[in-house]
Amino acid sequence: MAVPEPGVATVVVVGAGPAGLMAAEVLSAAGMRVDVFDAMPSVGRKFLLAGRGGLNLTHAEDAVAFLSRYGSRSERIAPWLDIFGPRQLRDWARGLGVDTFVGSSGRVFPVEMKAAPLLRAWLHRLRKSGVVFHARHRWLGWSAHGGALRFSTPDGEIASNADAVVLALGGGSWARLGSDGAWVARLAAHGVRVRTLRPANCGFDVAWSDHLRRRCAGIPVKAVAAEFIAPGGARTVRKGEFVITETGVEGSLIYAFSAALRDCIDATGAAVLHLDLVPGRGVDRLVEELARPRGRDSISVHLRRRAGIDGVKAALLHEYAAAADLEEPGRLAALIKSLPLRLVATRPLDEAISSAGGVDFDALDGNLMLNDIPGTFCAGEMLDWEAPTGGYLLTACFASGHAAAQGVLRWLAAARTAPT
Repeated sequence: MAVPEPGVATVVVVGAGPAGLMAAEVLSAAGMRVDVFDAMPSVGRKFLLAGRGGLNLTHAEDAVAFLSRYGSRSERIAPWLDIFGPRQLRDWARGLGVDTFVGSSGRVFPVEMKAAPLLRAWLHRLRKSGVVFHARHRWLGWSAHGGALRFSTPDGEIASNADAVVLALGGGSWARLGSDGAWVARLAAHGVRVRTLRPANCGFDVAWSDHLRRRCAGIPVKAVAAEFIAPGGARTVRKGEFVITETGVEGSLIYAFSAALRDCIDATGAAVLHLDLVPGRGVDRLVEELARPRGRDSISVHLRRRAGIDGVKAALLHEYAAAADLEEPGRLAALIKSLPLRLVATRPLDEAISSAGGVDFDALDGNLMLNDIPGTFCAGEMLDWEAPTGGYLLTACFASGHAAAQGVLRWLAAARTAPT
């Protein structure tokens, strides 16, 4: 670390994802001396991978619907979004020379659809503002005496002191990109309450037959609707698509239900997601079509002609239908409109797009500072919240980094004015 100018506060940010980089930007703009430490050889690795297929920055739906995506944590996250929400995020990207557009689904993307140009422009601006980056510096916790931050580096262990610290260490998914959850034990050792990290926006295991697994693994199931009724009776229906995998299912439609499905599996051992294979057709009309004489047509041909069911949808139907179901139009139509997909387990945490759990909000004050470690603030996915894909995850990560940085500034200002 460079020696700061006299009277200039020094802040260390640990973690160079969206939350950490946003905190660094707010702090450096306020005149702080900022050093960013990250365990990986380069910054923003998970951010770059997430944007590989098109960076979904945020979503254009109305504020009430947007906030509802954070479920039980909506009240905690609302103040972040009031200051740095979807509109401010798009304005911020425009300030980096990255224009955005709203897709047909309401999702917001950079015009170039890539994360790399935005990250390059951002890092250039941060470095120009004086932010110093330290790659391959893995945080090890605090020293036994004095509270200095410990880091392992290619040249051995070092210690670093700062006036304030922002921890933005990510969750527990995609460890190869830096989010390995190793920080959990270090905070817990200091008495910080951390809720168990669990998969979010994840795939699920299904006990497929060998026949379906061999035939359909890797094939997308498009234009379907899914319904889930939680143990408490709450009913959710969404349209979309998903992918058959060797072990079960994954994809955007599955991720939209993942929190409720995961919680149901944890509570009862399994969860049933009902699939409507032809959401545009009413059941009465479907029964009428399926009741038409087949003649010499096979059941496969009959399903294709009368119900538009073929390919992977036909394979799914055969996976769950008994022979008698295929011969009785009413029972067959009922299965097509509500196919029971039984999910038996979540996929491992490291395979998930994100994680639930993390630092309990009750362990933090209103500035996102740890109650038990004054001067240390937390941001991003390491906090105990979750959100579906669609721009909600990224938006709250950016917003939490902004909120934590504002908390640092308020805390430092109060410390300067406090009577000695």
